[in-house]
Amino acid sequence: MADGSGSGRQPRVMMLGLRGIPDVQGGVEKHVEELSQQFVDKGWDVSVLGRRRYLLTPDPYVWKRVKVFPLWSPASMKFEAVAHTALGVLFAAYHRPDILHIHAVGPALLTPLARLMGLKVVVTHHGYDYDRQKWGGFAKRILKLGEQAGMRFANARIAVSNDIARTMETRYGVPVQAVPNGVTVRRSVTDTGILQKLGLTPRRYIIMVARIVPEKRQHDLITAFAKLADPSVKLVLVGSAEFMAAYSQEVEKLAGNVPGVVLAGMQTGDDLAILYENARLFVLPSSHEGMPIALLEAMGVGLPVLASDITANLEIGLPPEDYFPLGDVEQLADAMRSKLATPFNTDKAAEQGSVVEREYGWLSISDQTLGVYNAVLKRKAL
Repeated sequence: MADGSGSGRQPRVMMLGLRGIPDVQGGVEKHVEELSQQFVDKGWDVSVLGRRRYLLTPDPYVWKRVKVFPLWSPASMKFEAVAHTALGVLFAAYHRPDILHIHAVGPALLTPLARLMGLKVVVTHHGYDYDRQKWGGFAKRILKLGEQAGMRFANARIAVSNDIARTMETRYGVPVQAVPNGVTVRRSVTDTGILQKLGLTPRRYIIMVARIVPEKRQHDLITAFAKLADPSVKLVLVGSAEFMAAYSQEVEKLAGNVPGVVLAGMQTGDDLAILYENARLFVLPSSHEGMPIALLEAMGVGLPVLASDITANLEIGLPPEDYFPLGDVEQLADAMRSKLATPFNTDKAAEQGSVVEREYGWLSISDQTLGVYNAVLKRKAL
């Protein structure tokens, strides 16, 4: 029985705390997009409560058997998540899903309200969002309060890394299940012409895939790339900005001053798959990650990678030569130069891709998440 409760009916889960699906930029969005499809295949009724301003239509729709409900949210970076989540909790209280799954510590601030309304709540901690550079002091305090509310009041708690899980258990004295982010390695089906459009040559460009926000540190990568001084190699930054922040303007200006830097914007589907498949090197210089999905995607297609030595990246367990000290552009430039000088090994790439698909496949991750749901539902049935 899918829900473990013996009720004989299709169990229902609502996902809350994200902008929406499909093809909405962000790690949480990718996480929910993939997880939802797995749940539907396993017999669950899945609803995603998205933020209307990020979705293609203001009306409810069904995507790959997943129900998506666009709800209002304010056009404010500081208040959109909390306001949307409050509305989502009221929506869930009316529709009464078996599980309300709240994602990220900001939205988790509304966990006590959901519990007061009799909902069974699972909270996933996707990362220490209060460490993001974009937030001021007040916002950081709210995010920490959200973490506290989610960990203390949820029926069950998930963290996307062992480090987060153990830290939460120590900090709040509650059990937290570590369930990593997964990765779907998608191969391109057709040649979309994206390489020609961006003026790229296969295996002659470095790629980074991430939102253009301060903690992703695109400026470090551009500065290090400039030090290579190799006109035969380009740097492709895939991703769009969150709001019209000063940082995105800084990145755009810096990129304009360095020959060979290509701002590709957000890419999805075959376009993104082609960009991954034909790159020479993937770099992730970020100062903050929960669990780096883009890094895993790059590894899944067999790319050589370089990542900053922050805890979330170190937890992937790469060889020492695949890491560089956070913010050290000199060492990053040296590491890129060394990687580019090493011939691309197709056999090693295939082996690396197989390991990623085996260890980070969504099938296993969805089973672990449903195990958490089932434990909550069994307690409910007692």
